[in-house]
Amino acid sequence: MGQQRWITARRWGASALLPVAFLGGGLHTIYGGGRSRGPGTVHLARVPTAVIAARSAPDSVTAKALGAEEDQILFGDLHVHTTYSGDAFLRSLPLLQGEGAHPPADACDFARFCSGLDFFALTDHAETITPKRWAEERETIRQCNAVAGDPANPDLVAFTGFEWTQVGLVPEQHYGHKNVIFRDTDDAHLPARVISATGPLGPAMRAARPAPGIWKIPFRDFAHRDVYMDFVTFTRETRAIPDCPASVPERAMPLECREEVATPRELFDRLADWGFDSIVIPHGTTWGFYTPPGSDWKKQLTPAQHDPTRQLLFEVYSGHGNSEEYRAWKDVDVGAGGEPACPAPSARYEPCCHRAGEIIRSRCGAIPAAECEQRVADARRRYLAAGTAAHLTVPGARVEDWGGCGQCLDCFNPSFNYRPGGSAQFVLATTDFTDPGNPKRYPFGFIASSDNHSARPGTGFKEFARRMMTEATGARDEAWHEFMAPPTAAAAESLAVDPTKPFAAPWLAVDIERQASFFMTGGLVAVHARGRSRDAIWSAMKSRSVYGTSGDRILLWFDLVTHDGLRPMGSEVTLSSSPSFEVRAAGAFEQLPGCAPMPYGPPAARLEALCRGECYRPSGARKPITRIEVVRILPQLEPNEPIASLVSDPWRTFVCPPGDAGCKVTFNDPELATLGRDATYYVRAIEAPSPAINAAGLRCDRDAQGNCVKVHPCYGDYRTDFKDDCLAPNEERAWSSPIFVRWVKP
Repeated sequence: MGQQRWITARRWGASALLPVAFLGGGLHTIYGGGRSRGPGTVHLARVPTAVIAARSAPDSVTAKALGAEEDQILFGDLHVHTTYSGDAFLRSLPLLQGEGAHPPADACDFARFCSGLDFFALTDHAETITPKRWAEERETIRQCNAVAGDPANPDLVAFTGFEWTQVGLVPEQHYGHKNVIFRDTDDAHLPARVISATGPLGPAMRAARPAPGIWKIPFRDFAHRDVYMDFVTFTRETRAIPDCPASVPERAMPLECREEVATPRELFDRLADWGFDSIVIPHGTTWGFYTPPGSDWKKQLTPAQHDPTRQLLFEVYSGHGNSEEYRAWKDVDVGAGGEPACPAPSARYEPCCHRAGEIIRSRCGAIPAAECEQRVADARRRYLAAGTAAHLTVPGARVEDWGGCGQCLDCFNPSFNYRPGGSAQFVLATTDFTDPGNPKRYPFGFIASSDNHSARPGTGFKEFARRMMTEATGARDEAWHEFMAPPTAAAAESLAVDPTKPFAAPWLAVDIERQASFFMTGGLVAVHARGRSRDAIWSAMKSRSVYGTSGDRILLWFDLVTHDGLRPMGSEVTLSSSPSFEVRAAGAFEQLPGCAPMPYGPPAARLEALCRGECYRPSGARKPITRIEVVRILPQLEPNEPIASLVSDPWRTFVCPPGDAGCKVTFNDPELATLGRDATYYVRAIEAPSPAINAAGLRCDRDAQGNCVKVHPCYGDYRTDFKDDCLAPNEERAWSSPIFVRWVKP
């Protein structure tokens, strides 16, 4: 590890000995005295059967009143991180207003006692899961299930998984993030190692220093010095794992090595080599925080990069925003010579490359017009060349200067820097023409989850504690802000930024400050299951009998009516006549404040640390469903058919009667026989507005044409009061899985 020496440092009358290692010519400080964080301890008591029965009974009553099938609707979260994920550990640090460690056991206890879920999965980033941590996570999940009682009627089902966290610097190499969930929990049916992704993100997560001058941190925050030492111990342990040998069969690889693959195909092949029952769920597919401009999902909808036996579900919503809606605008275009070009702004969308040029234009002063225009053109070109680090090309630009550029301003709770080519609607409308004589379409079920990074599955049950229940974070004061991201002076010209070169700190490569205004509390996945068991939940997921919600526990049924009965959401059906459908929906229960008495729960101090004084606590009144929206998508018949012409959103809208009794609608599609082509249908059940964290995003002031002319960001750092939850009216909703109609000529 290079030459070491000891430095004695003194500040505030205290001293500490720090080993300093010189690595590769750069000074990397590695603190001594740090400890390895353990997985925590699962509370050894389940929720009583009577409490579970009382929780589910009102849903059964509502189902009967609506004439719905009496499958149980169970709610879960299949996307949960603990501080075994490197980014989660980083945001738990005091300098970022963090609460400290949230180990795997916290996720079990939070799901059981705070959010009252029926199931969840741990999906920590594979890139920082060492063999030791993987073993601890597997054992924690087994402990969580052991507490749950009768396997046929458990209070909670916990699944084991990990996240394959891939990032490409250019669209051709970008595939994005995927959660891998396993059915079973015993070691005989789980891989010996997690499978991480190659590319720039893994090394960034495993970096030994989170910022330049890290050695100063314990002295700036001496009371919390042990926490920072623990973090560096975490990164040192992560980096110590060697890469697995190349070209060695999966089961012949050593246990103590880091397994990495570059593409989804390699991931699917490795999972097939293990042979265990698993589901792969892509997520964050429109999230421009790490997705290069110009990316789309077309290259993943081919046999080369898709496995329809495993990749069955699509996460349309999370605490990182919505990935459902397609828009035809572009964040980058192609110039006459094939080079990236900056599109012109439209009434609904301004590309950030255009805004970069306008910021530079505002700094031209008295220089000649031709020179100013050249600077503007350079700024737009450099912005496009810098990928997700493009915000660094305009020195001194503030969050307010960027306005609403890059955002889908007419989408529901959109993900940050929206990439419509990764939307669920784009995926459903795209046909695979790689085999000209055999075009293929790939059905996906829709789910939602949280993507929470503090071991809190199902955070959307109440809208409170923005910096604890969402991912919004930032420096706790101005001094820390300048330490982490030293301010740059405004310059008259833009800078060229090479995204392939390492940054002084990993987070500088992404636009963290603007992103904070887009973090929501999490969504939920709902399953129509034949019981509460692991088998019942897994079978529902495998059959796509699932739907997603934006966090509220909305009840939703969507069925195709056939001569021999109902075909539920997720079904593929061949028809030669017009399809008819039924939709039933009921709103989530209004929540009572605080937590109900819980004599079976953890000690009061632990419960407070987990739940922060609020638990899932339904009242007897449901929120009203105001309308049902139907989306119809006609999959491509030709490779160049424009996606926008194939997506009808909404295709039909049905207003629901007032009150909390629920909503039932029927409809058909007489046009399909005339169209004579396949069609895909799904529905949204939408509740009356209620306050939600960050529902207004950048909180735009708009002109008469609806353009965003001024923003009021909800910062993750000290610039927004810690107690300000940035609440705004929000139409919570549920998305059904689609029904796929394959048309045959009568």
